[in-house]
Amino acid sequence: MTNQKNHQLIAERLGISIRQIANTIALLDEGATIPFISRYRKEMTGSLDEVAIANIKETKEQLDELDKRKETIIKTISEMELLTPELQSKIELCYNLNELEDIYLPFKPKRRTRATVAREKGLEPLAMIIFKQMETDPENRAVRFLNDSVPDIAEALAGARDIIAELINENQNARNIIRNLFSREAVISSRVAKGKEEAGIKYSDYFNSSEPLKRCPSHRLLAMRRGEKEGFLKLGIAPEEEKSIAALDHYFVKSRNNSSLHVSLAIKDCYKRLLAPAIETEFFGSAKCLADAEAIKVFAENLRQLLLAPPLGQKRVLAIDPGYKSGCKVVCLDAQGNLVHNETIYPHQPQSEVGQSIRKVSSLVSTYKIEAIAIGDGTASRETEAFIKKISFDRTLQVFVVSEDGASIYSASKVARDEFPQYDVTVRGAVSIGRRLMDPLAELVKIEAKSIGVGQYQHDVDQKLLQKGLDMVVESCVNLVGVNVNTASGHLLNFVSGLGPLLAQNIVNYRKENGPFKSRTDLMNVTRMGLKTFEQSAGFLRIPGGANPLDNSAVHPERYSLVSKIAADRKCKVEELIGLVNLRSEIILEKYLSDEVGLPTLNDILAELAKPGLDPRTGIKVFEFSDGVYAMKDLQIGMVLPGIVTNITRFGAFVDVGVKQDGLVHISELANRFVSDPAEIVKLHQHVKVKVLEVDIPRKRIAFSMKQAE
Repeated sequence: MTNQKNHQLIAERLGISIRQIANTIALLDEGATIPFISRYRKEMTGSLDEVAIANIKETKEQLDELDKRKETIIKTISEMELLTPELQSKIELCYNLNELEDIYLPFKPKRRTRATVAREKGLEPLAMIIFKQMETDPENRAVRFLNDSVPDIAEALAGARDIIAELINENQNARNIIRNLFSREAVISSRVAKGKEEAGIKYSDYFNSSEPLKRCPSHRLLAMRRGEKEGFLKLGIAPEEEKSIAALDHYFVKSRNNSSLHVSLAIKDCYKRLLAPAIETEFFGSAKCLADAEAIKVFAENLRQLLLAPPLGQKRVLAIDPGYKSGCKVVCLDAQGNLVHNETIYPHQPQSEVGQSIRKVSSLVSTYKIEAIAIGDGTASRETEAFIKKISFDRTLQVFVVSEDGASIYSASKVARDEFPQYDVTVRGAVSIGRRLMDPLAELVKIEAKSIGVGQYQHDVDQKLLQKGLDMVVESCVNLVGVNVNTASGHLLNFVSGLGPLLAQNIVNYRKENGPFKSRTDLMNVTRMGLKTFEQSAGFLRIPGGANPLDNSAVHPERYSLVSKIAADRKCKVEELIGLVNLRSEIILEKYLSDEVGLPTLNDILAELAKPGLDPRTGIKVFEFSDGVYAMKDLQIGMVLPGIVTNITRFGAFVDVGVKQDGLVHISELANRFVSDPAEIVKLHQHVKVKVLEVDIPRKRIAFSMKQAE
């Protein structure tokens, strides 16, 4: 019954049918992965995409946690012998965590409070008399409660008000009244911490600011939270205090006598001391959760674009990790990305060995039949690019500037040490730069995603949620592109649907011992590869040149017999079906419908036969910065320059114009129309033109405009 109710709740929250929810959850419970379900079980899910399936999984997990919390609360209250059938039913029918905690609050073990002390003094009966507001002379009634621990009337009435304040704080309706006011009218305010004006100058925008909480964008909230964490800011969230107290008065004050005056005093004390801080904490938490989710979404969108960046492909590459005093580390890679040579050149100051460096690079290009050059975009990048372009090579070469984000983390990692134990970090870094050009996805999966640097306040968000979100993006991208099982690293195989680190390494070990896989069925010989894992992973693993042409496609092995039947009906071989459009164009898909196979799967198969194993990523383009612009001091207001988008946030896009400092195109300067999300206008690594609006060298800030550059 609980499952059915949860399925119904998920369906209502996500706007998806109960049948789709139930089938998707059944597949997830069986161990199916999100990429597998979205690609190969469309008939069961009604063609839900990965985002929808992930939302179902996440919502189910939230409801499961809520159910566990209910069980704990029921057990705790039952052990206190205070559980009634009505209370149990109320708990079981609650599907909001805040409301559930409100129900539990009166029973929750608490530290010693002012109300606890008042109860110990025997003042609870007086509190209840006053709270009912029938007594017109509470002072006279209080005389009966005087004793050694309550010496006078004032103390008796104060203790009674403490009890009333706690009762109001634990009242579910009272909390909802204040919660609703916070939701509608709360203002987030920020003030500079005393004496921190100079040290916290970077947060000066928030030294005296306030705005409605519901209009505060995620990046601003996270910036303020960071300022608070670092001790420079003091934050607050609250609606108008008088309005909140008036709302509680309206609900609790039932008469116009002296008892009612004491209830009003208790309400004021309750709001300031108990209710407002509790609901403020709740709203700080929920606002932070929303801001985290938004920031993680921005990072995930950027990461997806970065991982699916156009690859150069299997070309022989000379890669350079530029530097001044320490020189430029040069490596030569073969078409498979293997390191075949490395050395260091010193074309820049202080050594300035320009002639010798030219001869070395020319010789390497000729000796290793280099087809492209990759230059890291860090220190001395522009100077190294200019140096390379001076050289007259014996062939036409494309020169690419490649992002180094995270390369230093990779080069010092265990993955890099295991791969190149005999080389230092500079060689490993240069290899990574070259491989990023050849296949960004295969190389970037070796780096912890949050180290790649395409996020928005990624260090301030919930790190577990961030890791979970980014891992999902990496898994999605790897499985979208597909993986050559005979060349992929163990790290790349780790992200293939259903595999994981152990099986990924077992596949690599099998290749070393037995040579390349000749068919997908060979995968069943890998240690610990069971039928379920084979089902989840096989469709995403490619074997170019294998015995069965379908092994290099996204057609799942479970549908090979169906494709063979289609080919037999067309009186041809499977490879002919792949190669000839006219053989496919006359296929009547309805003939092949069954209980398991519907039109979505049949259409996917037909599309895959038209382009088996085709990489969905677009082709790469060479980008060139403007000559003569190498540093911020070279920028002039009004200049129009070519740039490349390096990061996208909710408030704009950062663009590199080759001056070692990215500039911001604010969201208002992206286009000649209202833009709600910068991702509507720009993509990561997009080539753009920008106009220089402002250059602030001391603060290292550059403002650009795209709309004014058109």
